Amino acid sequence: MAGVSTIKRGDSRFYIDPDDGDIKVPGVTSVGSMLPKDYLMYWSAKEAAEAAVTNWDIVSQLVQRDPAGAADYLKNAHRRKSKAASDLGTAAHDYFERLARGETVNDRSVHMDVKPHVRWFREFLQEVQPEFLYMEETVWSDSHRYAGSFDAIAKVDGEVVILDWKTSKSIYDSVALQLSAYRYADRIILAESGESVDVPEMVGGAALHVRPEGWALHPVKCDRTVFDTFLHLRGVFDWEKEGKKKVIGKPIASGGEFVTGTQRRAA
Repeated sequence: MAGVSTIKRGDSRFYIDPDDGDIKVPGVTSVGSMLPKDYLMYWSAKEAAEAAVTNWDIVSQLVQRDPAGAADYLKNAHRRKSKAASDLGTAAHDYFERLARGETVNDRSVHMDVKPHVRWFREFLQEVQPEFLYMEETVWSDSHRYAGSFDAIAKVDGEVVILDWKTSKSIYDSVALQLSAYRYADRIILAESGESVDVPEMVGGAALHVRPEGWALHPVKCDRTVFDTFLHLRGVFDWEKEGKKKVIGKPIASGGEFVTGTQRRAA
């Protein structure tokens, strides 16, 4: 397979240009993470509080033996829950791709937590009858220097759309930014051959929401206006990673025993 390689730097993922290994561009999801998400702060605090209440016997004993360990256990509660949801989503996506490609999936080999998702995805395929053009490929924007991996481009009712599978409890509006970035990229780099092909013209996007209790296909607005917002976030990404490091210069005058925050932290 000649797929596009990626690397992690901090919390961000970068795609490596297969023709020039020195060129690395941020992933669509990493750019989208620049969007303010205040709700995550409250959610993580709620998870920590619930972990303390639910596991108070264990936590109270841990506090006596290892206070720092108890603090780490509680502050990472949201990460443990997020990882479990991510693992389930990854497993479901794998089955979705296999089913979309027409492969046979033996339900006896499917983990019980994912079986409902597989059932509903089968029903989606039967009801909607999408015609898949591309699946699990990488888009690349030479114009705006980003890349990303999409779930599918398909014809639905004769019209070409960009599709995204979601297994989370809710579908967030940020999916519109994500799909717009895929839609308006310059090219698709095919995993099997490494060849670049044009991104097909599309009428819009859609998110398939698959939960244990059912499924729903939601249209998603991902036009040029939404894409312009994504490009603003692309600029914020550069600011966060490099731009802000160069804006504060060394003092040109000072008095007393002034100590900067950086110096205090270093001490």
